[in-house]
Amino acid sequence: MKTLAAQVITPEDLLKHWQGHRNLTRHTIEAFPEKDFFEFSIGGMRPFAQLISELLAIAVPGLKGIVNREVEPFSEKATEKLIFKAQYLEKWDEATAEINKYWEKLSIEDFNETFNLFGQYEFPVNQNILYFIDNEVHHRGQGYVYLRALGIQPPFFWER
Repeated sequence: MKTLAAQVITPEDLLKHWQGHRNLTRHTIEAFPEKDFFEFSIGGMRPFAQLISELLAIAVPGLKGIVNREVEPFSEKATEKLIFKAQYLEKWDEATAEINKYWEKLSIEDFNETFNLFGQYEFPVNQNILYFIDNEVHHRGQGYVYLRALGIQPPFFWER
């Protein structure tokens, strides 16, 4: 039986918050020079393209799994053939639309249901979604460090 717990933020506001972060991450991708997007690294961290591949492999596949109650293993195969930054931006925009599509299928009760994300992370849906956002913010922060090291002003973090 599904239950409804106390609500602090509406699903609509949570989606708006997440999409605001996604918009800022998109601007961060745009700020990278083509070559550096794929190659620049500091301290053994992955290049930004690899970080974006991870984010693309989490957001829609994770949300789709939650909505359809299908546990699929984590995979970055969808971005293996991307070789241009523009292709990543196109995938990012497609994912943004897909997130909106799947979000509409969530009921308020779904957010408190437990789901085994990628067969590895068994938490309530709301915590899985917060993980999607937190992970994106974390990797965007790495991108900001790269941009500053390249002498490029990153987008202002509040301009979502």
